[in-house]
Amino acid sequence: MLNPANMLNKVPEITLAFWIIKIMSTTVGETGADYLAVHVGLGTAITDGIMLTLLVASLLAQLRARQYVPWRYWLTVVLVSVVGTQITDFLTDKMDISLYVSTIVFAIALAVTFAVWYAVERTLSIHTIFTRRRELFYWTAILFTFALGTAAGDLATEALQLGFRLGVVLFGAFIAITTLTYFYGANAILTFWIAYVLTRPLGASLGDLLSQAQTYGGMGLGTIITSAVFLTVIIVLVAFLSLSVNGPRAAPKTAAEG
Repeated sequence: MLNPANMLNKVPEITLAFWIIKIMSTTVGETGADYLAVHVGLGTAITDGIMLTLLVASLLAQLRARQYVPWRYWLTVVLVSVVGTQITDFLTDKMDISLYVSTIVFAIALAVTFAVWYAVERTLSIHTIFTRRRELFYWTAILFTFALGTAAGDLATEALQLGFRLGVVLFGAFIAITTLTYFYGANAILTFWIAYVLTRPLGASLGDLLSQAQTYGGMGLGTIITSAVFLTVIIVLVAFLSLSVNGPRAAPKTAAEG
């Protein structure tokens, strides 16, 4: 059995490629689920079950691994994106829960996750994910960021009727501001998680802008073309990252921020 104390850091370095893949994985995950549910005709319930099963399998493989492997990590991110989106959509479409309420609830859930994570580990650094417990906290936070990002994005583009184009501009501007505050000395952990949440609605707005019909404010490329283009970019970048990994990245010997 794997000894968690001997694990290496299980998440990638935060680079431009990281953020590009993160944004595009959001779109691919959402449009992929929609394609299975609508175009293939599986329906929402069967699609949800398939995606949840795939997520559990992928997450177990990720947890059992001793070190970071790009394709395995990003496959898990895509599947978490799908399930996080499905949770929000289920609350909105099936249970009639207001997007205002779900946004607040998921924000609280994410804050509680961070609070418990910090209370137990005394750090929220993604550079020290080298124990099983920290990785569980990490993926729990990731799930809530996708659920929160979905709720906040739908709230902005649908409930507040800002539209896809303005949604891209708005969330892109928020990310740019967050990036500037980071370069001017803001807390690295705080700015990372804010950007991580914001990239979810940015990716969704961008995907909708490209794929939705022009009558709905989109560019009419369709979900298949949009997904294919984004998936191709993801595969190329993940392949590049896989080739550029020169060896295992050992985690720090202490829990301190490094």
